[in-house]
Amino acid sequence: MIRWYLSKSAAARTRFLLLALLLLATGAAIAARAGADPALDLTRYRGRVVLVDFWASWCSPCRSSIPWLNAMQAKYADQGLVIVGVNVDKERADAERFLAGTPIHFEVVYDPDGRLPAQYDVPVMPSSFVFDRSGALVVRHAGFLNAKRAEYEATLRDLLARENPG
Repeated sequence: MIRWYLSKSAAARTRFLLLALLLLATGAAIAARAGADPALDLTRYRGRVVLVDFWASWCSPCRSSIPWLNAMQAKYADQGLVIVGVNVDKERADAERFLAGTPIHFEVVYDPDGRLPAQYDVPVMPSSFVFDRSGALVVRHAGFLNAKRAEYEATLRDLLARENPG
């Protein structure tokens, strides 16, 4: 294989490497669709305020919450806010159709088997969990109400203003 690779032109080697990367990425996507354990390692965000939001394509309030979450991510990312969405659609194509009309500008973890909602005891969609800079859960929201946007944002501002205890 190495001899074959080295015998090819630089352009052919580049195409080969790009194809290999594409196949690796496709393999990861297939593993995610096959129900591979979703990765949600919040320890990598220590020192930041983390909002984990559970959503689904069939969730009507998610069409309001996601644009608001995008705005919060854009407004407060430089102050240490990280938002991670957890999609629970059984079919990733459903989530992708939803995202075509309601794009997300933060990290998304796909969990078609519902392991993470079970772990977090998620009662409804959307549900949000806010962790302070030390990783402690401080706020849990079931549902999303447009009338409470200012209250939700005030909570985030308060947590972001606190010093990192670690």
